[in-house]
Amino acid sequence: MSVLGLDPLPRGVILAATPLGNVGDASARLMHALQHADVIAAEDTRRVRNLAQALGIEISGRVVSNFDHNEKDRAQQLIDAAAAGTVLVVTDAGMPIISDPGLSLVSAAAERDIPVTCFPGPSAVPTALALSGLGVGHFLFDAFPPRKPGPRKAWLESLRNEKRAIVFFESPHRVAETLAEAADILGADRPAAVCRELTKTYEEIRRGTLGELAEWAVDGARGEITVVIEGGTAAAATAADLVPKALELAEAGMRLKDACKQVAKGTEVSNRELYDAALDARKA
Repeated sequence: MSVLGLDPLPRGVILAATPLGNVGDASARLMHALQHADVIAAEDTRRVRNLAQALGIEISGRVVSNFDHNEKDRAQQLIDAAAAGTVLVVTDAGMPIISDPGLSLVSAAAERDIPVTCFPGPSAVPTALALSGLGVGHFLFDAFPPRKPGPRKAWLESLRNEKRAIVFFESPHRVAETLAEAADILGADRPAAVCRELTKTYEEIRRGTLGELAEWAVDGARGEITVVIEGGTAAAATAADLVPKALELAEAGMRLKDACKQVAKGTEVSNRELYDAALDARKA
């Protein structure tokens, strides 16, 4: 073992977190792996080479692309490489699999009994939670909200009675609309935070109510955005409370079972209980 505590790289798959924006957040283990891995599976091959250059290190292994649209097809090739050596998996920023590529390879590794380990590091989710100033002892991460207004409103409705904090990513082009809808559905007075450009030069944390943040976002918010909304304190909904929304979705074309599943998500009402109540309401 070296002075830095860096053992030789293990055979198998290594998931490694990359900096969100500040290269100073790169871990010694990540740098060591970039230098010595046999294969680097990168979401963007150019970005990982640029990262290595910024860190002042040289990549000695083979660099291959591994992104949303090719990772399933690439998995077997990478598993074969991991059986004989080390495959390092990195994404553009943050931790692989957390709303980024990597799951197909880890699943394939489990099937082949190929070792998988992780070199932890930067991730926008815990960073935003820590900076939000909200009660986030229990939280729900929901990646990106639906892009279309209808499904996005249904998603927010499903979170109406969620007692855990909610954290998600959003595009700067849609954040104002999403915050306005969240204020309307979850309550304009619900505390929240918008975390923009985390760890970068122009990092900004906006804290306030959903109503206040929706007004602020109208003027435009640039960069990578993570939103944190404090959990609700409303009384738990009953099946009778949820029936109208489920029937509304069903009348709009969704199968009743699917509508009940979507509306019941995040509540203490089971899918079956809501489905039975909706059927009874239809018969009435």
